[in-house]
Formats: sequence, C-alpha cells, structure tokens
Amino acid sequence: MPALLEARGLRASYGETKVLHGIDFVVDQGGVTALLGANGAGKTTTLRAISGMVQTGGEIHFHDERIDGCATESIARRGIAHVPDGRGTFLELSVEENLRLGAYIRRGREIAADFARIFDYFPKLRQRLHQQAGTLSGGEQQMLAIARGLLLRPKLLLLDEPSFGLAPLIVREIFEIMRRIKDEQGMGILLVEQNASSALAISDRAYLLETGRIVISGTAAQFQKDESIRRSYLGY
Repeated sequence: MPALLEARGLRASYGETKVLHGIDFVVDQGGVTALLGANGAGKTTTLRAISGMVQTGGEIHFHDERIDGCATESIARRGIAHVPDGRGTFLELSVEENLRLGAYIRRGREIAADFARIFDYFPKLRQRLHQQAGTLSGGEQQMLAIARGLLLRPKLLLLDEPSFGLAPLIVREIFEIMRRIKDEQGMGILLVEQNASSALAISDRAYLLETGRIVISGTAAQFQKDESIRRSYLGY
C-alpha cells in the first residue's frame, strides 16, 4: 500500500521538555498503524505533533505534501481528523450538536448521507440524538467522539486510546466498528492504544515507543508472533 503519512526524524517538545527524539514511521493508505508503549512514552505527543499542537522538528509528509509547521485547522482541512484522549466531547451540547461540530468545515447535501452512514456504524447515537452528551455512558461518548471525527470525512484518522476506561464488551464492539471503517472507507488510521492485543488485531503495522524513541517496528503479525515482544513489552 502507498504511504499516506510519513514522519521523518520527528521531534516534539513542550517548551524545554523534549518528548520525541527523531522518530520515523509510516501510515499506509487504507491501513491501520498501531503506536504502542507505556504511559509517558510519547504516543499522545506523536498525534499532537501531526495535528500541529506542539513544537516540532523533522518532517511530516501527508499525501507527499509537508505539513509540519502548518496550523491545526489547516491540517484538519487537508483531511486529518484527531480523536483525542479524553474524547473531547462537549458535554453540555446534545449528541446532534456534537456531531454537527465534526462537519463544521464542510458544506452540502453529502453531510446528510454521512450522518446516515454514521448511524449505521453507531445506531446507539441515533437513539440518543437529542440527548445531552454528558449523560451518555463512557462507551457511548467514545462512539460519539469517533463519529464526530468521521464527519470530517478524513483521509487519516488519529485515534488516541479509544478503549480507555471502557468495559471489555464495549471495547470489542468499538474495535469491530473500527475494523469496518477501515475496510469500508479505505482511510488510514493511526491508533494509539495500550490494549495491545485489540490494537494489533486490526492493524497492519506497529511501532513500539519507549521514552520518545521507536525501539521496535514491524508488521502487526510480527508483533503478535514474537514471544519476546509480547512478554517484554505487550504484557500478554
């Protein structure tokens, strides 16, 4: 598969605090790349670097165009949707209002068709359309966050810890929906996830981060088969 996004020597920092120390990675067109590692490894910072939310060095290429140094809104308009950790839900707004915010840079009748597609993936959101988002369960709020990102109609979806704090049954449901999205929409997905088993099950390639450096990279199948990787880094 051709590369959709490629980072070369990517560095990131918060003021004087350096977090990423020159990492290289690729997200393929229509593929899922898993970014694994412990808390504090730099996974969330990697997504923020792509979205232009932190100080960066190195290069980020999206569709063969450099986007490092671009403003966050400009990056979103190019087709990169970021679903942050903590879900970023506007709790006092309704489900419908949250969804419409996901399509804020788009116009036209195609949005109605996208809403129908979203409700096919997440039928619970149709049932809760006029409900205040803050009254949803944690799983429903995560579904809402992903749906809002999809309404941007992105070429690349950045997902940060979609399973965090959710019951195993809900995690399986959300990852199965993500598999459908990958297969049916052909977008690239960069997935940050501590639930390595679930992440690798839907991924094509994976990278393991330790203190801002990539220490292991390969296909998801290689990660799953390598017993030393599983025991030392993935905890299963």
